[in-house]
Amino acid sequence: MPRPLTIEPNEKTILYTINLKTLFPVRRTLTEIFTRAPRRYVHAVDGISFMIEDGDIFGLAGESGCGKTTTGKTILRLVNPTSGVIGYRPRKQLLDAWRDMGYEPPIIDKFGSIDIAKIPGKYLKPLRREMQMIFQDPYGAFNPRYTVYQILEEPLIIHGIGETREERIDLVAKALEAVKLTPPEEFMHRHPHMLSGGQRQRVGIARALILRPRFIVADEPVSMLDVSIRAEILELMVEVKQRYNLTYLFITHDLAVSRYITNKIAIMYLGRIVEMGDTRRVLDNPLHPYTKALIEAVPDPDPKNRFRIREIPIKGEVPSAIDLPPGCRFHPRCIAFDQHPEIRKYCRTIEPPLIEVEKNHYVSCWLYGTPDEVMKLIKK
Repeated sequence: MPRPLTIEPNEKTILYTINLKTLFPVRRTLTEIFTRAPRRYVHAVDGISFMIEDGDIFGLAGESGCGKTTTGKTILRLVNPTSGVIGYRPRKQLLDAWRDMGYEPPIIDKFGSIDIAKIPGKYLKPLRREMQMIFQDPYGAFNPRYTVYQILEEPLIIHGIGETREERIDLVAKALEAVKLTPPEEFMHRHPHMLSGGQRQRVGIARALILRPRFIVADEPVSMLDVSIRAEILELMVEVKQRYNLTYLFITHDLAVSRYITNKIAIMYLGRIVEMGDTRRVLDNPLHPYTKALIEAVPDPDPKNRFRIREIPIKGEVPSAIDLPPGCRFHPRCIAFDQHPEIRKYCRTIEPPLIEVEKNHYVSCWLYGTPDEVMKLIKK
């Protein structure tokens, strides 16, 4: 019998979320104000739970607008969550920094995790040394007036690392060498417009590495780069992960990239995780109709199939994240909904939970469990 997803952190767990939600209020019209209509929200992240272990490259995949980037920013507290838990196991130096500030974060499990969602804003600065982000746009991620040296020196100054300019120059040089921009003296005094797209993204990786973080959110780091250099950047990210013992949350819409670099993956649709598990297992044996549609949408490189017309198993347009459909939010577009009348009443009315149908393979779909089993899971 399938069993529901439960988040049970262990000694290897570095980060986990439980029912994490990030909602954005919609600006009210005059009519809504005068009629006292209830406030509406964009459900960007709407109750997701997952767990990342030390050394993982955890992929978060889905089409544009599904909530991937908001999830990453919420975990880093660049966006404040509406509700839910963001458990993180900090290093000793982070706890020491907080104690020096007179703050003692509450421990939420027996492995020493803290809830990032509950940390007051004035105490977030030390957390930035532990958790960094690689941004999607290497063209817009930097101040165009800064040189590469100034871009990399800025986080050192903010966090008080390097007592002298000579020490900071040495740290910047080592960061550039780590991302293979050598000799570093040749790149330090260039401005962003003097670099290629790949070089700019390497600087972005160097900026994330220079504080020696433990956890990095990589937000579509190769999506804006030429295909010819994507593999180089991905290989570099794997190399620095192994060298500095990093853990990644890797956000992408490209399942081929996910297959190449991630070891675990979660598929998102309209703010919810619809399928999750080991990357190979999920992509080789997709269970959710939405995951199947994403995989079918990937072009087939075999020239023998260039004239074959494939029917993508999906219909219609993505519903609004403000006015969500009742029940399973994928059911208006689901081909399986049309093919299985016995589950339609559940699809229309009840949001399916993530259930484990294979070992470490979770899916949110009423196809995988009889109605009686489904109701037992809900009552639990």
